[in-house]
Amino acid sequence: MNLSPQSEAADAPPVSPPHLDAAESRPFSLRHRHRPWVAHQKLVALSFFGDAAVVFMSLLAAYLVRFETGMRELGVHDPAMDLRSYLGHVLIGGILLQFLLVNFRLHDPRNYLAIRRTVGVILKSCSIWVVAFLGLTLTLKIDPPISRMFCALGGGFALATLIGWRWGLYCIVRQEGIADALRQKAIFVGWNGECQRAADRFAEGRAHQVSVVGAIRGDGGRFDEQPPENVPVLGAYEDFRTILRDSGTDLVMVVDGSLKREEMIELAETCGKEFVDFKLVPSCFQVLVSGLELESIHGMPVLGIGKLPLHHAFNNAAKRCLDVVGGIVGLVAFAPIMAIFALAVYFESRGSVVYRQRRIGLNGRPFDILKIRSMKIDAEVAGCPGWTVKDDPRRLKVGAFIRKWNIDELPQFWNVVKGDMSLVGPRPERPELIEGFKEEIKHYNVRHNVKPGVTGWAQVHGLRGDTCLKERIKFDLDYIENWNFVLDFQIMVMTFFKRKGAC
Repeated sequence: MNLSPQSEAADAPPVSPPHLDAAESRPFSLRHRHRPWVAHQKLVALSFFGDAAVVFMSLLAAYLVRFETGMRELGVHDPAMDLRSYLGHVLIGGILLQFLLVNFRLHDPRNYLAIRRTVGVILKSCSIWVVAFLGLTLTLKIDPPISRMFCALGGGFALATLIGWRWGLYCIVRQEGIADALRQKAIFVGWNGECQRAADRFAEGRAHQVSVVGAIRGDGGRFDEQPPENVPVLGAYEDFRTILRDSGTDLVMVVDGSLKREEMIELAETCGKEFVDFKLVPSCFQVLVSGLELESIHGMPVLGIGKLPLHHAFNNAAKRCLDVVGGIVGLVAFAPIMAIFALAVYFESRGSVVYRQRRIGLNGRPFDILKIRSMKIDAEVAGCPGWTVKDDPRRLKVGAFIRKWNIDELPQFWNVVKGDMSLVGPRPERPELIEGFKEEIKHYNVRHNVKPGVTGWAQVHGLRGDTCLKERIKFDLDYIENWNFVLDFQIMVMTFFKRKGAC
């Protein structure tokens, strides 16, 4: 009686496992992680040892400059000390700096094709290293004591050489052949506005980290929105595993609501079996998506909109300080211009030259915005509140000029100093208009999460006065989500070159 596996296979009837799709019925081959994962591991090893070499060479150079040049005469110095006695400090300092680089995720795969993020991590790590290494000396009273000049030189040298080394590495890996091997290939299951937004972000810059290879129809063979022409439709959800293997996908992004719950769970499990990352694109949050946070409430994970950048106390306080200084400078610098045009308005149309108008500010609170009057005294007596239009008959002769050059907005520096407004932010609207806007335009009132501004992200893109309000809201929300001081400075500079229209 032959009990070999061959005889058992010959005698046993053929059995097909249930629920096999076309891909599973092929000859067995275990799908392994796609090449970006392997490429990243090699690159991490290379960069780690490269960083270590650069760090230790920088600290050795700092020692030589501090103790083997004319700088040795500065401060207290033990003549008997040499490199051998200081080598322990170099080793400890190098290990500490390398630990900080790892701790701040310099070797995160996303950083190799993102040089700005890399430079930020290096700057943070080197700054903390100088303080921490000096603190280590004071706390442990190391003998010989660590020189403060050595720490400063070491931090500076490490900063410069790490940035130089990483820039060189970046110039190599961003070459199309290498960058393509490092990028993750992504497919979307379903498609909506957030998918389009993600795809646009993925494609930004020459060295983007993710490439979109296509989209798959969700439940019922449909999309919430049709994908653009540059995103091919790869098929339907029923053929998911075949598409997954044929496309060499590394990342699957599923639109929430495009599949039934059971299908979603099955798809997530399939991704795990196929060594593919699974991500969920929320469809119930079509606004402020970058502020989404996962938090735990009594052990239960809850997804919701967390703090926006300007909700953090430090950012808010720093922006307020900038507003006060900028508001005072603006009032002083533009006082002569305001005086000249106020007189021109008065001589053309007797009456108050400063116009107060009710607007809605932070958290829906009303305030009076200040303007140099550009229209007749009774401009709105016979009509309903609304925006000005081209060649508005209510406008003064001098009003056309001051509105074209935004001179009527200059008194709002006083609103900034008082705290009603900021130098930069969404432009405030009138309460009568907002009553209609908030019902007609989704997420309109989200713009009231921050102070309104004298100028804004929408305005420097030409969206002033009688322009598409929906487009203005998109820019306002983008500003709220992605606020930083560099963006504020950019908007203030652009304001001088984007004066068309008024609001």
